[in-house]
Amino acid sequence: MPDTAMQAAEAAPAQARRQEPRRPRFARRRVSPLLKRILIVNALPVGLLAAALLYLDDYQKGLVDAAVAGLRTQAQIYAGAIGESATNIENPDAPSINVDLARPLLRRLVEPTPGAQARLYSPEGILLADSRVLPGPGGTVVTEPLPEPPASRGFFGTLVEHGYDAAMALLVRGLTYPTLPDGADWMPDLQGEFQRTGEGELAPVLRRTADGRLIASVAVPVSRNRRTVGVVVFTREAQEVDQAVFQVRVSILAIVAMALVVTVAMSVYLAATIARPVRRLAKAAMRMREGRGRSGSVPRDLVARRDEIGELADALDESASALWARMDAIERFAADVSHEIKNPLTSIRSAIETLKRLSDPERQQRLLAIIAEDVQRLDRLISDISDASRVDAELSRTPTEAIDIAPILATLAELNEATRAEGGARIVLDAPAEGLAVRGVEGRLVQVLRNLIANAVSFSPPDGRIFLTGRTLGRTVEIAVEDEGPGIPEARLEHVFERFYSERPTGERFGQHSGLGLSISRQIIDALRGTISAENRRNAAGEVIGARFVVRLPAA
Repeated sequence: MPDTAMQAAEAAPAQARRQEPRRPRFARRRVSPLLKRILIVNALPVGLLAAALLYLDDYQKGLVDAAVAGLRTQAQIYAGAIGESATNIENPDAPSINVDLARPLLRRLVEPTPGAQARLYSPEGILLADSRVLPGPGGTVVTEPLPEPPASRGFFGTLVEHGYDAAMALLVRGLTYPTLPDGADWMPDLQGEFQRTGEGELAPVLRRTADGRLIASVAVPVSRNRRTVGVVVFTREAQEVDQAVFQVRVSILAIVAMALVVTVAMSVYLAATIARPVRRLAKAAMRMREGRGRSGSVPRDLVARRDEIGELADALDESASALWARMDAIERFAADVSHEIKNPLTSIRSAIETLKRLSDPERQQRLLAIIAEDVQRLDRLISDISDASRVDAELSRTPTEAIDIAPILATLAELNEATRAEGGARIVLDAPAEGLAVRGVEGRLVQVLRNLIANAVSFSPPDGRIFLTGRTLGRTVEIAVEDEGPGIPEARLEHVFERFYSERPTGERFGQHSGLGLSISRQIIDALRGTISAENRRNAAGEVIGARFVVRLPAA
């Protein structure tokens, strides 16, 4: 026993926690997950496009090839000038370079090209002349300094360049060149660094200085009388290549930055037009769940929108209205059921209390008969109440199908003729043999028609007629049940469909009907998106000659 009490005490807090109202998930979020997804989806293509555009290796290689081609052409001009102007030709079979003539000529040729240097070598690789080595006074030698590095591009430029190089190194294997040690000669070694290509030419040498400048070098033979008398090595800083690539990178990054700004702005706008209204709808649904939004819970501006959000808001608003209407109907139904059940129970209790005090057997039998009738009335009432409560749930679960009403009307007419008592009402059928197709649930449609026919039979005079008609009116199938009874009071034409309302013929014994037949019929027809109405039949003089119930359903 103590163990049970202890377990109950331990389970109580957990149960209390389970019963606590759960906070809405959107209340704990500061940044909309939808905004994050929209940003990622929109920014990803921009990022991929930027990566594709920033992959400039092919562009850079083309610029380098163009710079090397220009450098080689320039070196060929120098080699041609030296071969023609600074060559000893006393022996045509063994021409040689005149170093005294070649040195000033080489210097004068290179002088118009800033940031360049040329060296002249013998065929054996011996240095003969250097454009940066000048004769000084007294026979001294003066070496000109190398060109100064270009001005810094600033923090942004450095960030763009180094960031791009680092990113490309991680993503792809881009164009890379050997780096010269700090203070090393930028002129390549003719014997060790120049390699011959498949065409027999010396391939260019591309390197970077310690401060990142691209240096291009070419080697071109000097010829005279078709004999090689030397080699010109021409080196120049290919600054225009780096500048062109840098400008393209900056331009691409500027465009990408603008695209990202527009993408972020559009993503925020898109999220605001989707996430914010959805969140407002979620809050409205939360208010409904907590019972604080009976009417006007959904913001009117969302319902008025002409897009999917508006459709969702309108559907939620209609659902809320239908839910509250259903709750009101359940409330009224519970009150009506309570009232209707109390009447026979009160009668039974009164009869039982009276029965205890009576000794007359005849009066006791009458009271027992009253109790039996009230019990039958209770049984009928409970059965009809159960049927009424199942109608909506059953119709929501059961799929509708195309049903031809015409054979059903004929079958009901034959059944009435076979079972009617002597002097009972006869059905007059006016409907085609087929072609009255509607979408519905056959069993429930038969229930409606039988309720209407039974109602007409109970109000018909002896040997009266019941007119059962069916016809198609455009996209609607209309079924009418008419009788020759006293009709319905004008003020009660709509009340006859209310629960537990009963307007019975004169002389009929009380309690034979629960007052739910026509109410259940309206429930069924409304669920099938149709209408049912009651009206009076009148003759030419305007006198009431019977009642008419009309059912209209969409044609299948």
